[in-house]
Amino acid sequence: MKILDNFNLEDHNSYRIRAICKRAFFPDTEEDFLTIFRQLNRKDIILLGGGYNVILSKEFYDENFVILNGNFSGVTVEGNVINVEAGADMRDLSVIAKNNALSGIEVFYDIPSSLGGAVVMNAGASGEEIKDVLLRVRYLDLEDLTIKAIEREAINFEYRNSFFQRNTNKIVLRAWLKLKPGHMEEIEQKMESVKAARWAKQPKEFPNAGSVFKRPPGRFVGPMIEELGLKGFGIGGAKISEKHAGFIINFQQAKGADIVMLIEFVKDAVFKKFGVDLDVEQRII
Repeated sequence: MKILDNFNLEDHNSYRIRAICKRAFFPDTEEDFLTIFRQLNRKDIILLGGGYNVILSKEFYDENFVILNGNFSGVTVEGNVINVEAGADMRDLSVIAKNNALSGIEVFYDIPSSLGGAVVMNAGASGEEIKDVLLRVRYLDLEDLTIKAIEREAINFEYRNSFFQRNTNKIVLRAWLKLKPGHMEEIEQKMESVKAARWAKQPKEFPNAGSVFKRPPGRFVGPMIEELGLKGFGIGGAKISEKHAGFIINFQQAKGADIVMLIEFVKDAVFKKFGVDLDVEQRII
């Protein structure tokens, strides 16, 4: 396990925000997780998966960060079941599935997420979600520092929500995904069409963390923000994308505080105009 002091988190969050943490731990095994949480106060630890759906709101963190991005990412294919460690990148995983002629996670080819993050928030797109292919999850329970397993039915998945989102003292370590045998060419075609569709409407050319807000019942967030004339509106180095109003981009060395202030401005404006209280999809740290 690698441990680094005064670590710059810029390359470990998709907004590319510069933020320094007191210490960064990079676990390689499940035993490393147990070691970290046995030795340190849980309140002084922040877990960071792929850093894709987070906003680092501070410039310096006195806490210790446990980072899965780039490590703890083993993948084993057993027939049509894939055993995946929590740090694995879902885009890389979709390629592995395609190379094994397995279908079911093509939609993740262009959804930036770690496996752990995808399970916690029930990530997905176009009507497909991680819960559709999940079999079971192995996790660390911080209540008694033991490793446990839970079947899909007990995770109580909802739209962008799950047992793990509601119980932050349970840390996803690995998961088993059951896919369907398919034809490699057809799987690849779907992956490329998914990517092309998303690149056509999303601001992939700037650092961002995907959709900022959850979709409220009966409404679409982007059109409401666009109707308010807020496309391109910015605070500091952050602004609402001109390409898709549901995204905030880092266009000029934005700080986390810029993004948080912009979110609050948008929430207030939408509530005043439409009476809709937007729920933030991204995790503010």
